[in-house]
Amino acid sequence: MLLKDRYINPFTDFGFKKIFGSEVNKDLLIAFLNTLLPLEAGTVSDLSFLPNEQVGRSEYDRRAIFDLYCDNEKGEKFIVEMQRAKQNYFKDRSIFYATFPVQQQAQSGSWNFCLKAVYMVGILDFVFDEDKADNEVVHHEIKLVDRSTGAVLSDKLTFIYLELPKFTKTIDELVTDFDKWCFLLRHLPELTDRPARLQEKVFLKVFELAEIAKYSSVEAAAYEESLKVYRDLKNVVDIAYDEGKAEGIQQKALEDAKKLKDAGVDLETISRCIGLPIALVAKL
Repeated sequence: MLLKDRYINPFTDFGFKKIFGSEVNKDLLIAFLNTLLPLEAGTVSDLSFLPNEQVGRSEYDRRAIFDLYCDNEKGEKFIVEMQRAKQNYFKDRSIFYATFPVQQQAQSGSWNFCLKAVYMVGILDFVFDEDKADNEVVHHEIKLVDRSTGAVLSDKLTFIYLELPKFTKTIDELVTDFDKWCFLLRHLPELTDRPARLQEKVFLKVFELAEIAKYSSVEAAAYEESLKVYRDLKNVVDIAYDEGKAEGIQQKALEDAKKLKDAGVDLETISRCIGLPIALVAKL
C-alpha cells in the first residue's frame, strides 16, 4: 500500500493513540474533552492515564479493554472509545464498560457510597440505526433521568456519543472548538495543508503529530498496517450490516470474524469491531 495522504487517519488504532494516547500529548485529550463535557462538570485541567485493561472482581467475571482510560485531578473517571465500525450492541457495551470505574470506587469497611463522576465517551465513525432519521444531533449526552419529571437522577454517570458522519459543516462554517475538533477528526486524512480556521496552538500540534512524512520507517509501517486493518474491518462490518438487516447477521458476523482471524488480525480487535465475544472468536 502506498501512503498518499499527508496526515494520518485518527480512526485507526495508530492514529487515535498518536493524537490522544500518550502522556506527553495529554493536553490534546484535555482540550478535546473540555469541548464535550456538560457545564456542571467544570473544566478538566489535568489527566492521568490508567491501565486500559480492567478485570472483574472475581475470576469468573469478564474483562474489558478500553481504548483510553484516565482520571482527572478530582478523581473523576473517563473512558474514551473510538468506534470505527457499526456494532450491534455498542450502547450495551458502553454501559458494561461504565460499571468497572463505578465498582472500583467501593471501599472496604464503612463507606457512604459517595461516588466520583464517570464519563463514557464514544467517538463514532457511524450513525446509530435509531438515529438515522435525525441528521442534526451530532453530540449526544445521556444521563439517568426521571421520565415523569425530566429531572436528572444523578450526575455521576454520563454517556457522551459523537456521531461524526452527521457533522457536515465546511471549513468556513467552523465557529466553536467543538466544531473544529469534529471537522479535524472527520477530515484530517483529506487535508493537504493547515486551514486558516485551525491555527490555534492545540490544532497545530495535532497537525505536527499527524504528518506522515515526519515518521520513521518503523512508524510509517505501523501506521500503514493500522490503516489496512481499519479499512478491512470497516468494509467487512459495513457489508454485514447492509446485507444482514434481519436473520443471518449473526452468521455473517461469524464468517467475517473467521476471515479476519485467518488474515492474522488479533482476537481483541476482531472481538471489539465485530461485536462477538473473544472466546467465541478464538474458537473459529
